[in-house]
Amino acid sequence: MLLIYTHKITHRVKYILNLVFTDVLGVAFELTTDTEVFKRYNGPKLSYTLNPVCDELFFTSRGLLFEHGITEQNISVFDFKNVKVFFATGKASALPFDVFAASFYLVTRYEEYLPHIRDEHDRFIAEDSLAFTNGFLHKPVVNIWIMWIKELLQNKYPQLVLPERKYEFISTIDIDNAYAYREKGFTRSVGGYLKSLSKLSMSEMAERTKVLLGIKKDPYDTYAFQLEMIKKHKLKAIYFFLLGDYGVNDKNLPIESKKFQSLIKMLGDYAQVGIHPSYGSNSSKEQLKKEVERLAKVLHRDVTKSRQHFLKLTLPETYRNLIDLDITDDYTMGFASQVGFRASICSSFNFYDLDMELETKLKVHPFAVMEGTLKYYMNVYPEDAMEKIKPLVDEVRAVSGQFISLWHNDTLNDQKLWAGWKEVYEEMVNYAKE
Repeated sequence: MLLIYTHKITHRVKYILNLVFTDVLGVAFELTTDTEVFKRYNGPKLSYTLNPVCDELFFTSRGLLFEHGITEQNISVFDFKNVKVFFATGKASALPFDVFAASFYLVTRYEEYLPHIRDEHDRFIAEDSLAFTNGFLHKPVVNIWIMWIKELLQNKYPQLVLPERKYEFISTIDIDNAYAYREKGFTRSVGGYLKSLSKLSMSEMAERTKVLLGIKKDPYDTYAFQLEMIKKHKLKAIYFFLLGDYGVNDKNLPIESKKFQSLIKMLGDYAQVGIHPSYGSNSSKEQLKKEVERLAKVLHRDVTKSRQHFLKLTLPETYRNLIDLDITDDYTMGFASQVGFRASICSSFNFYDLDMELETKLKVHPFAVMEGTLKYYMNVYPEDAMEKIKPLVDEVRAVSGQFISLWHNDTLNDQKLWAGWKEVYEEMVNYAKE
C-alpha cells in the first residue's frame, strides 16, 4: 500500500489522487495529515505539500486543490521532457510542476466554468482552450504525467507492484438519421421530393423512388458493413440513437416506426446501445427524460450510456441532468472542431462538479477523433485523414489508454460527400486494432 501525506485533505485532493493512483495506476493508497504516522511508515510513501516531511517521494503543492470556488488561474505553460506542463514548483519537488493541480485543472474542465465565448451551437470553442492555444491538444498529457509518477515511484520503491494496464479501442457510432429515405412517413417523403425538385435533382428523386419501392438499398443503411467490422475485428462497439422530436437539428425517424425499433434491437444484440440526447434536450430536462424512456422501452432495459447530439455540453448542467436520469457513462467529452483530447486524458474518469465541489458517479469517456471534425472543420481529404488519426492512436497506445472514435452510419455509405471515408474507417480500425 502507498501512504500519501498532505497538510489538508479536501474533496479536490481526494478526487485527483483517486484518479491518478486508483483509476489509472491501480495502486491502493491511504491519505494522512499526521506527520508522525507518515514518518513511522516503512512502506512506499509520498507527500503532496509545501515541504518534504522526511525522505519520501515529494511533490510540491500549489494552491488550487486547497481552494474553494472557481477563479481565474495564472497559468504559464512551459516544456519539461518535451511535454507541456504548468503550475511550476521549486527544485525540491520530484517534478518541476504541480502535477496534481495541473491534472485537476484539465480533467475537471476548469476553464469551461470561467467566462468564455461560445459558438453558434452554445459550445465551448476548442480553439480557445488552454490545450489548443499551447499546442498540446493532440497529446493526453495527464496520462503522460501519470506515467512519470509511476516511473518515479518504481525507482524509489522497487517493491511497489503496479499492475500493467492494457490499451483499448472502442468504436462508437451515432445514429442521427437511420435512413435517408425509408421510414420517413408520407409528409416527410413528399417534402423530400419537393426539396429535390426545387434543386432540380432528378437523380435524388429517382434514388428516393427506387429505395421506397425496394429496388435499391437506402444509402444510409450501412449496418451490414458495420456488423461485419464488429465480427471481423471483435470490436467493442457502442451505438448512440437520436430519439428526439423532429426539429431543425433533430431529424431521425419517429420512434413509432417498427423497423426503426427493430434496427435498435438488432444492433443491441451485437453492441452496447446508448441514448443520443437531442439538440433540444440540452435545455429541457423533461425532453431528455422522454428520450431516455423511449429507448428504455424499445430495449426493455435501463439506459445508462449517452452522448450529446452536436456534442452540446454545458458544465455542470448537462452532466447533472444525465445523473438525475441514472445515466452512468457519457461519451461527449471531445471537441467538434478539433481532434484530440478535450480533457487532456485518454482514460475514463468520474465527473467532478466544481460548483458543488463534489465527485460524482458519472463516468466520462473522452473520444479522440470524429470524422465530421476532419471533413467539415479541418478540411481534411479522406486520403489524408490517417495522417491525423494515426498519431492520436499512437499517443493513446503509448500510455495504455483508451482510444475512442466517433463515426456516423451515413458517413460510411462511400457516396457523394462521403466518398472515400468508408475506407478511412476501415484503415482506422485496422490500425487501432493491430
